[in-house]
Amino acid sequence: MKNRLLHTLVLLLALSSCKGFLEPYPSAIRSEEYVLANPTTLSGLVGECYEYMSKNYDNNEGAYLDCATDNAVKTSLTDAIRRFAIGLSSTNNDLFQTYWDRDYKGIYNTNLFLKDGHGQNVTYMLDAHRDSLLRNRLWGEAYALRAWFQWDLLQKFGGRGTDGRLLGYPIVLEPVKVWLMSAEEIAALAFKRNTYEECVAQIVADCDSAYKYLPLAHRDFLVAKEEDKTVLGSQNWGRMDGITTRAIKALVYLTWASPRFNPEGDMSRYNQAALWAKEVMDFKMNVDNVAGGFDVRKAVNFFSPNDAEIVFSSRYNSGSEAMERAFWPGGFQGDGLVGASQELVDAFGMADGYPIGQSPTYPYDPANPYVNREPRFYSHIFYNDRTVSTGQSGRTYTFQMHANGGKDAAGKDAKNARTNYYVKKFVYMGLNWSESSVNRMPHSKFFIRWTHMALTFAEAANQLGGPDAPIDGLTARQVVRMVRSRTTYDGAQGLNEDPYVDEAALGGTRAFDELIRNEWRIETCFEGWRFFQLRRWSTSLGPLNTIVHGVDITRRDNGDFTYDFTREVETRSFSSAFLPIPYKEMRNIPTLIQNEGWENWK
Repeated sequence: MKNRLLHTLVLLLALSSCKGFLEPYPSAIRSEEYVLANPTTLSGLVGECYEYMSKNYDNNEGAYLDCATDNAVKTSLTDAIRRFAIGLSSTNNDLFQTYWDRDYKGIYNTNLFLKDGHGQNVTYMLDAHRDSLLRNRLWGEAYALRAWFQWDLLQKFGGRGTDGRLLGYPIVLEPVKVWLMSAEEIAALAFKRNTYEECVAQIVADCDSAYKYLPLAHRDFLVAKEEDKTVLGSQNWGRMDGITTRAIKALVYLTWASPRFNPEGDMSRYNQAALWAKEVMDFKMNVDNVAGGFDVRKAVNFFSPNDAEIVFSSRYNSGSEAMERAFWPGGFQGDGLVGASQELVDAFGMADGYPIGQSPTYPYDPANPYVNREPRFYSHIFYNDRTVSTGQSGRTYTFQMHANGGKDAAGKDAKNARTNYYVKKFVYMGLNWSESSVNRMPHSKFFIRWTHMALTFAEAANQLGGPDAPIDGLTARQVVRMVRSRTTYDGAQGLNEDPYVDEAALGGTRAFDELIRNEWRIETCFEGWRFFQLRRWSTSLGPLNTIVHGVDITRRDNGDFTYDFTREVETRSFSSAFLPIPYKEMRNIPTLIQNEGWENWK
C-alpha cells in the first residue's frame, strides 16, 4: 500500500506540470515489457511523441522550406534546401528522410500504446474518477497524435506514383520498429503505399476516435470540477485536444479537395474542409473569447507560447535567440540565413489594401518602393534604409543594402542575404546583443492557429459558392475582411477600410481565389506553408519552376537610392511536384512505389 501511495504521489507531481508530464520515457534503459507494465513510462509513450515535433521556424520545415519557393532564398550556396530548390538533390543527401523516420517513430509509440488496450489496462491514479479522466485523455491523445504524424506523411510524401495512381504512405497500425530492423527484415514485411484516399480515411478515422475521448480544449474554464484540474485543464496546453482534431481534418480535406489531389473535382471535400474549419473558428471566437481569451482583432504574438490565437503549437524554447540569430544580418551579429524575395515583397499591397500599381489613392513609386505599403509589410520585412529600435534601451539599427558601401548588402558579408531583404517576422525587437543584459523571449512553432483555419474556410467556401455564399452563416468575403483588419505584429492597425476586398468579390470565384491565395502567402510566409500550397493549387510545374528575384540598390551622392528589381537571384528547378519517397526506404522495401519525377531514386 505504501508503494502504491508513493507511486500515486509521483504521478500527481508529474501531472502538475505540462513539461514534466511530457518528458519522454527512458527507452534506452527500459525494456518494452517494463514500459507497458509501468503507468509512468506507458504514459511516456504518448508524451515522447511531442518531442518529435519541430519547436521553431528556423529549420527545413519552416522558414528554410520557403527557400524552395518564390518567397525566399537561402544565403548559403551549399545548403541542402538550396540544392533541392535548384534541382541538385542527390540520393545520399535526402533532407526529408528524417521526417519519414520521425513520423514512423511517433506512429510506433501510439501503436504500442493502443495495441491490445495497453493504454487502457493500467491504473494511473487511485482516485477512480480522475483515473478514468486521465486514461481517456491519454487514449484520445494517442489517436490524435497518430493522425498528426500520418497527416505529416501524407502532406510531405503523398503524390502520384510512377504507376499513375495517387498514393499516400504505408499505413502501419501495428507497433513495428522498422528503424531497428535489418534490410532483409524490412523487405519481408512487404510494406506498400496505400492510396491517397485510404490514407485520408485513416487520418479522419483516427481524428474521430480521438475526439470521443479528448476534452474539447485544454482550458480551466471547461473543467467542471475544480479537483479534476489535476488531470485536465490548461496545464495540458500544448497537448492534443478535441478542437485540434477538427483542425487536422479541415487541413486534410482542403488538400484533398485541391486540384493536384482532386482530379475528379469532388466539391464535397471543400464542403467538409469549410465545416471543420468553421467549427474551429467558432470555438476560438465564441467559446475561448467568452473566457477572455481569443480576440480576432488582436495581433498574433509569436513570442508567447500561450498566445490565444493558437489551436495547436509545439513545446517552447525558453529564452531563445535562435530566430533572431537566423534572420538578422551579419552587421547586427546575426547569421542572415534567409532573404525574402522581391516576389514576396511585391505580394504586399498598398496602404489601402490594393495591390501595388492598382491603388487609386497610393500610387506605387519605384523610386520609393517601401512608402505607403499595407501595414503587414512593415511587420514582416526588413528593407533598405529602414531604421528600427532594438533592445531595452531603444538603440537603433539602420539597414544599408546599397551595393556601394552598404554593410548589409548582398555579397558584402557571408552572413548577408542574397536578395537584399531580411526577415522581420518572428524577430523580437527587444533583443540587442550589445547590451549588458540581453533580453530573450520564448519561441515555439504555432502549427495551427486561427488564421490558418480562417483562410481554410475562406478558400473552401469561395470554391463552393463564391465570395458571398454562406457556409453555416459565414462567407468567404467576411472572413477575408477579418484577416486583413487585424492588428499587425508591430501593433499597427490593420485594414479597416478595405474596398479592394469588395472589388475582388465582384470578380467572382476566380478573382477572389487569387486574393485568398495571396492572403495565404502573406499570412503564412516563413512558416513553411507555401511549399505545399503551390503544389496543391497547380496541376503543372509552371508555378513551381520560377525565377526568384532580389533588388540591386545604389546610393547616389545626394543620399537617395536607385532600385533595380530585375536582378535574378535563383531559378527553381523541379522535375516533380512531389517529394521523393526516401531513397533508403526504396532500397529496403522493393514493394514501395516511387513518386513520379523521381524514377532514379530506386
